[in-house]
Amino acid sequence: MRHIDIFNGDADGIISLIQLRLNEPRDSILLTGVKRENQLMNDFEFQPDDQVTVLDISMEKNQEGLLRALDVGANVHYVDHHRPGEIPTHPNLLADINTDANVCTALLVDEKLKGKYHHWAIAAAYGDNLIAKADALCQQAQLSELQSKQLKELGTLVNYNGYGAALADLHYEPATLFKQLLEYTSPFEAVADSQSAYHQLKNAYQEDMNLANSIKAHYQSSIVKVTILPNAAWARRISGVFGNQQANQHPSLAHLVLTEIDSQTAVVSLRAPLAHKHGAGEICSKYKSGGGREAAAGINQLNIELLNQLISDIETYYS
Repeated sequence: MRHIDIFNGDADGIISLIQLRLNEPRDSILLTGVKRENQLMNDFEFQPDDQVTVLDISMEKNQEGLLRALDVGANVHYVDHHRPGEIPTHPNLLADINTDANVCTALLVDEKLKGKYHHWAIAAAYGDNLIAKADALCQQAQLSELQSKQLKELGTLVNYNGYGAALADLHYEPATLFKQLLEYTSPFEAVADSQSAYHQLKNAYQEDMNLANSIKAHYQSSIVKVTILPNAAWARRISGVFGNQQANQHPSLAHLVLTEIDSQTAVVSLRAPLAHKHGAGEICSKYKSGGGREAAAGINQLNIELLNQLISDIETYYS
C-alpha cells in the first residue's frame, strides 16, 4: 500500500500537509509543483489500495485523475476551497470542500484536527491573503502583536516561494520546503532558527518586491488597477504576493497583475476587491486556461490582445 500526498506548492497547500503529517507522520510520495501547476492528479498512475491525500488543488481541474484513482480502487481524501465542479459520489472518496471566500484549505484541516497545530493554520491563512480572518484568529488565540507579525510574514514568504513558471524560478522546490518546515512543530520555531528557510526567503522576497514596486500601473480606474510585470524570474516569483499587497493597500479596487510570457502572452492574477470578495473565479473562467476561487483567480496564458476585453469584464462585473 502506497501513501501519496498531492498538494499545491503555495503556503496553503504546504501548510495543510504540514499539519496532517505532524499529526500523522507518513512515508509518502510527494506530488506537487509551482502554484499554478494545479492539475497534479491527471497524469499520475494510481494503483489499487493507494491512500491518497489531495490538498488545495481544484477538483474541477482534476476530475480525470480523481475518477481514475477511484476506479482502480484508491482511497482519496480531498480537502480544498476552490470550485469543485461535480463532486463524485463514491465510497472511496472523502471530500471536505468549502468554497467560502474567507476559508482556505489549511483552515479546513485545522478544523478537522481541532486546532492541534493552530498557529500553522493561521500562517497559511495569512499566506492565502485572508488577512482579516487571520488577524481575528490571532486575537482569539491571544497572540502578541509580534507573534501575529511573524505568522503573517512566514505565511507570505512560503506563498511567495510557490510562484514561478517552472521549479527553476523558485528558491525552494515545494516538496523540499515542505520537508524543511515539517521539522518544526510550531511556526515560531522556524522563525527562531536563523538557518531556516524563513530567513533565506525573507531577504529574497524584499529584493523582488522592491523591483515590483518600481513598476508603474499600466491602467487604473475607480474599479480596477492593472500592472504588467516583465518576463523575468523575479517577476514570476513576486506576481502573486505583489497582487496581494496591492489588494491590501487598495481594498476597494480589483487588482489585475499580468506577468509577460513573451510579447504576445501573459500569465494573469486577479484579486477581487477586498470589500467585495467574490467573482474572480467566474471572470477568469470565461477565458481558456482560466479559473480560481471567489477572491482570487488567474489565467495561465492570456493573449495580450484580450487584455482590454478582460479589463472591461472586470469593470462591468464590479461596477
